[in-house]
Amino acid sequence: MNLLVLYLLLVKATLLSFSGMTSLAVVRQDLVVERRLLTDPELTTAVAAGRLAPGPNGIYLVAIGYYLAGYPGAAMGWLALVTPAFLSIPLVGWLGRHREHPVGQRVLDSVLLASAGLSLASALPLAREAIVDGRGVGLAVAAGVLLFRTRIDSFWVILGCATIALLYSALL
Repeated sequence: MNLLVLYLLLVKATLLSFSGMTSLAVVRQDLVVERRLLTDPELTTAVAAGRLAPGPNGIYLVAIGYYLAGYPGAAMGWLALVTPAFLSIPLVGWLGRHREHPVGQRVLDSVLLASAGLSLASALPLAREAIVDGRGVGLAVAAGVLLFRTRIDSFWVILGCATIALLYSALL
């Protein structure tokens, strides 16, 4: 895969997202649906690896880059991940000066709502791929309850679900 094209696809996803995981819908559309460079299980694996690794939520882009082009692809994923941070510096200054203004508040509210919608849009296709039996439904429901009702970090919920799934598979 051409590294410049990979960088441009991944930076497009990060620039169109509002937090680390909301880029997932754009990445899936570009790399799974349109270009068929990844499968949904590969994308799910990259997301899981990114969530288990320390760092920002969008670190899964590094794993996607690695899947597609090895270490140079991983470097493109990292570069795409950090590019918006450098571009956002002027925006942070503007919001800091205008956060009390009604327009500034509407901008922040809009970003929050768009982020929630993108997160849901990216999670549903991956959930359909991953939840294939009663065990998966049970783990998903338990994880959802833990995430929404407690303050347990998502890392521990993912690690716990993975451990339970591995133990269940080993016992069969």
